[in-house]
Amino acid sequence: MTGPLKIGNHLLANPVLLAPMTGVTDLPTRKLVHKLGAGLVVSEMVASRELVNGRKDVKRRAEGSQLDPFVIQLVGSDADLMAQAATIAQQCGAQIIDINMGCPSREVTGKLSGSALMRDLDHAQSLIDAVVNAVSLPVTLKMRLGWDHKTINASELAIRAQQSGIKLITVHARTRCQFFKDTADWNAISKVKDVVDIPVIANGDIKTPEDAKAAMESSKADGVMIGRGAYGAPWLPARIASVLVEDFDPGPPSRDTQRDIAITHVEDLLVHYGTFLGLRNARKHMGWYIEQCINLDKESLKAWRRLLCTNDNPKQTLTDLARCFNDPTSLADMELCA
Repeated sequence: MTGPLKIGNHLLANPVLLAPMTGVTDLPTRKLVHKLGAGLVVSEMVASRELVNGRKDVKRRAEGSQLDPFVIQLVGSDADLMAQAATIAQQCGAQIIDINMGCPSREVTGKLSGSALMRDLDHAQSLIDAVVNAVSLPVTLKMRLGWDHKTINASELAIRAQQSGIKLITVHARTRCQFFKDTADWNAISKVKDVVDIPVIANGDIKTPEDAKAAMESSKADGVMIGRGAYGAPWLPARIASVLVEDFDPGPPSRDTQRDIAITHVEDLLVHYGTFLGLRNARKHMGWYIEQCINLDKESLKAWRRLLCTNDNPKQTLTDLARCFNDPTSLADMELCA
């Protein structure tokens, strides 16, 4: 069983975090996962330059003052802009700032941001120093093992980060060049844990309570971060927390509860974004929900996805989503009658 986890003066309810995921962990999703019992939820990656320039969609990513603690993750390659963005984030109500040095996407690394910073630790440290010195908030860091297997330098970056005032480190147990391929090397995280005194969080391929226990044992980490495993299962972080903290697995919610959670999630997305954008942002979530929660064959899954993800009528979409949970065979019956 694991003990309490602190970030600065913030004592978390449990050591299970929801990963920052672009296009996924918007405010409605974070509020839901937080309400269901995750120890901490982190905003989508917020580009420092665009936040400083006041771009509307980027400012929306930095919303979340209803959450406690409220965490904003920043990404960038310019120290001055990162410092300015951190100041803005603090003004927006952020209680913790997370720095992204783990994103592997070509769009991000092509701008010398994200995991590209692990190729130049002096520059990486200058960004850390700029953010830490700009705010009075705890600052955390998310990174990978290194750029590639020839340059595994997570431990060195972790030492520098701790010396600069970072309060917690999350390590995705792959290199940048692996993207999300191969198997996450949780054991490699233990080398980071060995060289720092601040909390270390294990991330990568944690999709079940069993994964979480194995990751904790291999990495010697203080907690885990759940990313893609929470697609269509926003209750998973809380379930894993129960296993790690209380040694009790409550299992997934009932099908009816899963249905109600999915519907509430879509309704909140519609309110947050408005009908047009809300439906479009909800479609991936509805696809994940029915794949995760309902035992459908491949063709039935495709048919339900097609129905739910092409309808522009929010009321009908919500009705169909409920019907998919309540009677997944009804779509085939309707098609036979058509």
